[in-house]
Amino acid sequence: MNTVTERLAALRKVMEEKNIDVVIVPTGDPHMSEYECDHYRCRTYITGFTGSDGTAVIFRDENLVSGLWTDSRYFIQAEQQLKGSGNQLFKIGIPGTPRIVSHIIDQLPSPDSTVACDGRVVNFDTFAAWYDTLADEGIELLDDVDLVGEIWEDRPPLPKNPVYEYDLKYAGKPRAEKLKEIRAKVMDYGAEVFLLTKADDISWLLNIRGSDIHCTPVPLCYFILYADRGRLFINEDSLPADLKHALGADGITVEPYDSITQAVRNLEAGSVLLSTLDTNSNLYTNLPESVYIIEDSNPTQLAKAIKNPVEIDNARKAHFKDAIAMTKFIYWLKQNVNRSSSIGDNAHNQITEMSAAEKLYELRSQQENYTGNSFDPIIAYADHGAIVHYMATEETDAPLQPKGLLLMDTGGQYLEGTTDITRTIALGPITDEEREMSTRVLKGHIALASAIFPRGLNGANLDILAHAPLWEVGKDYGHGTGHGVGHFLSVHEGPNNIHWTRNGAIGTTPAFEAGMITSCEPGYYEAGKFGIRHESLILCKSVSRGQAFCSAPYLCFEELTLVPFDPDAIDLTMLTSREREWLKNYHETIYEKIAPHLSDEERAWLKYTTDIY
Repeated sequence: MNTVTERLAALRKVMEEKNIDVVIVPTGDPHMSEYECDHYRCRTYITGFTGSDGTAVIFRDENLVSGLWTDSRYFIQAEQQLKGSGNQLFKIGIPGTPRIVSHIIDQLPSPDSTVACDGRVVNFDTFAAWYDTLADEGIELLDDVDLVGEIWEDRPPLPKNPVYEYDLKYAGKPRAEKLKEIRAKVMDYGAEVFLLTKADDISWLLNIRGSDIHCTPVPLCYFILYADRGRLFINEDSLPADLKHALGADGITVEPYDSITQAVRNLEAGSVLLSTLDTNSNLYTNLPESVYIIEDSNPTQLAKAIKNPVEIDNARKAHFKDAIAMTKFIYWLKQNVNRSSSIGDNAHNQITEMSAAEKLYELRSQQENYTGNSFDPIIAYADHGAIVHYMATEETDAPLQPKGLLLMDTGGQYLEGTTDITRTIALGPITDEEREMSTRVLKGHIALASAIFPRGLNGANLDILAHAPLWEVGKDYGHGTGHGVGHFLSVHEGPNNIHWTRNGAIGTTPAFEAGMITSCEPGYYEAGKFGIRHESLILCKSVSRGQAFCSAPYLCFEELTLVPFDPDAIDLTMLTSREREWLKNYHETIYEKIAPHLSDEERAWLKYTTDIY
């Protein structure tokens, strides 16, 4: 079955056999990971949509409206990839778009119907909300059905890659110390046991790493923490003997990965702490009725988000190495796009979006301790830049021309840390509109990155700084301005973020704390024309304020990313003296640190980007 149409026909046949009226196919895996391994890419398999987020709803009756729900990052991409599939695009966040369950209820001709999903890849919060709403209408929801898996020919197996100890010189804090701290927090909740299912949280807590999940250096695993021991559920063959011994010395037993469900069923404890956002429905519903479930936040998340001094020092090292590769890459593009284009679009050495991504990978690979991408690179030329999470394919791979804007959102995984950077550069002449909007986005970036604010504020409180230069002219962008970033872990990590909401729900994320690493990435997008994003990672730090009225603790940000903004894409006359001073200081810092590692030609170009401000 090579086409989406064929796969949908096969799925509907199985639905008919099992008397299931609707299948919900979300994006995800049992660990609520940001990126799933190939084995769990059911939504992509059944819809053809390759974006990293979205939920499909497939009706058995072809006359009913099946579709895909996704957010503004993927509207353009989804419209293109869903063509001819029979699936309609439902745009999340747009007025008039129905919620998934509301649409199911409206479409079904009879309340005596059955809806199914794979509860392993749905968190319990989401499943419970679906279940309650459908039950009120007399509709049954099953969470133990993997129908896409039944029709998926040659489905990739679960990965079983090697797991290794994450050296203390990178982690900064011993496993035993982390376990002690988290146990204390679990006790504060009044719980005897902590059920932890997120692979990145477990990897942080136990100082282990792997490569089972796409672009994220973690193994597939579960963990149950007791007051005096721990149980790690993982592919045992992936662990070397010395790591098993080290884990055992800290009171941790290793058990088969697929035995977690039975272990949860047999759990002997008076109370268990878990996060319903992080725990999949299948595990939650298998907990014994005798266990008192304490549903609260996951205590590892905030602890993981506040980096220790060793992690911070290593993060600076990772960004330094990444900056060398990125600066070389930008210079290479500016020098070679014009040359390759002049040879002809069909020339062997024509630079395209995909070949540019390969060049960047090559340059990053030359840096010590580089292990791979932190996410699939977004190299988006001209109108492709308006597709917020665009990913070039052989069909869409655009040749780069010596004109217009190129948006490059990429990141690397180094043993020292995780990077995420976006720079939008001019490959040649650009329009006045492109230059103005690029400058406004940069003004928003500077306003947020240079903010000084009292402790206690969260990202929702500060987001206006990034949006204001666009709001002044009636423009905006739909995605969040910032997300937390892990330490050689997930490139998108909670709980810190920067994202205001129109409904006033500003208290949903914790306040900034010194040690948090967050992205700063305002943008602007004109469908069919261009896209702009200027992103750096920023480290939250304490700052001393001498005035009496500023006696309370204050915080500021340090720009960890050390890659120049392209002055060829900026209208310098729109910048205030303060903004130009910030850019000058930032570029001087870049030149001082990066220039010694560049060629003479690269160094001369970097000097130009510094002196112009």
